[in-house]
Parts: sequence; C-alpha cells; structure tokens
Amino acid sequence: MEQQIFTNEVILSWLQYYAKNTTIDLEHVKIIDITKKNKNVIPTVESHKTTMVFTNAGIDDIFYRLWNAGLGECQVWYNEGSEPEGQILNSQVKDMINRGINASAGMLIINPNARNTAKIGIGNDLFKKGSIQYVGSEIRAVILNKMMVDTQDDICVIGGESIAIEAALLAPEGTVIAVEYNGTDRDTMEENVEHFGLQNVTIIDHVDEESMKNCPVPTTVFMVASASMDQELAYLTKLNPQIQVVIYTLDFKVAAGAAGMLEDLGIKDVETIQIAVSRLSGNNSFKQQPAPWIITGRGE
Repeated sequence: MEQQIFTNEVILSWLQYYAKNTTIDLEHVKIIDITKKNKNVIPTVESHKTTMVFTNAGIDDIFYRLWNAGLGECQVWYNEGSEPEGQILNSQVKDMINRGINASAGMLIINPNARNTAKIGIGNDLFKKGSIQYVGSEIRAVILNKMMVDTQDDICVIGGESIAIEAALLAPEGTVIAVEYNGTDRDTMEENVEHFGLQNVTIIDHVDEESMKNCPVPTTVFMVASASMDQELAYLTKLNPQIQVVIYTLDFKVAAGAAGMLEDLGIKDVETIQIAVSRLSGNNSFKQQPAPWIITGRGE
C-alpha cells in the first residue's frame, strides 16, 4: 500500500488546489487524516458540512461505509492522482460505493445536511440489538453529562456498551477502552463499532496491567458496579491518581457505600444522585424505568 505523510505543507497544497478550482467555501472545512490512528470518518462527515479527508491508497470500502451510514447523497470532490493537480471530479457517495481509494490523496466530502450538535442520548433503536439490554437514552444523557467528555479524552468504559459508543462519538481525537467480560456482549460491541464507523474504540475482556498495556492511560472511567469494581478501581486509580470516576448501580447498598470506598482510593468530591424516568404508556399510565444511582468523583 502506498504510504504518504500528510505534513502541513502537503495539507496546505491540497487546500490551495481545491480553493483555486472549486467554489467551495473552505473557511469552516474540517480536516481529518485517516492514515493516523483513531480517526472516525462517518461521525466527522455527519457533523460537518465540508470535510477534507486525507487517506492512503488501498481502502476499498470507504464509500460503501459512508453510503451504508445514510450519507449516500453527500458530494465527493477528488482527482485521479496522488498530487493536488489536474482535473477535479465530482460524484455522489451513492455512485461511488464500488470504488476504493487508488491513490494517496486528499478529497472533499460535502454534506449539506450536516448537524454540528453533539449526539447525547441516542435512541436505543439506533444501536445493534445483539445480547445487550441498553440503559434508557434519558439516563444515558445524564451519565454523559456527568462524564464531561472532551474531544481528546481517553476513557475506560466497563460494562456500559451504549455509553462507550456515545463517548467515542464525543471524543473523536481520543480513545475509548470498552471492557466487556461476556463474549456475546463483545460481539455486539464490535457490531456497534462497525455500525457507527468508529476507529477509536478498543475492546478488551478485563481490566489489568496485561490487558491494558497497549492502551492509553484513561482520564475518565465509567463503570456499571460489579463484584470486581473494587479491584478495577484500585488498578485504575494507581494508573492515574487524578482519574474521574462515574459509577452506575441499581443496588442501594453499593450506592450507600461508594463514597467511603472511593475516598479510600483518593477520590474526592464524591456525589451521589438518583435518576428516575417514567414514560407514558398506551393506556395513559406511566411506566417507570429502573432508577439507578450515579456516583461521581475525581482523584486529586
């Protein structure tokens, strides 16, 4: 496969090429180099009207994946070579699904229907079903609010599949380490990663030094409380004493004892809240969802 390093000079030359040969306003263009690790094409195109994608030759399914994600109407501006010169071609993604990338180059993808608003609390119907029972989207939105995900955060999510997906969308320049103990849940997690076009998710089966040796040090951990929670937190707080912790539990005893456990690990400013959500059903009665406790804190 042809390799090319997209330096500042190379990127500028491609920007100048499109600026001179198209009427596209490049003022707000989003630049993404998918030759580097953890770069998500689909979420980037979904949320930006103009995306400049730099890619190596040999990627056979990029346009199919864009089409499969509902982006078939997007316009693609490109040329046939690996240098910013010559004729510019223009096609819709849906007309390019059988075409791969045959040269290391930059291309523009125009999405007139892009929405720059963050996706928080995605509807459960958008996730792959598999073996996982997802938390309600309203509760997930509160959890993500408590996590305060930034674009470059490295996040460990233990047993929270939909949380891992949304966190990966919110941290496109970071990494999500998704810990799934159950093999069928890992399979569903992989289906969701593929479904959402994510490149910044690493799936592992447990938390310890060996399994996380190639992972970045997490800035935040979200976990569904379990029997192994104490050992996991002991390891993660040792790895990063300033880590932010968010815990989900339906067990009152766990919620009541969490503050003391976290303080023993050096986690301060512990806060515990309970979330209650009810939905109006077809017979005009309210059906209450499980009401979890959310415990948060941060190391010093």
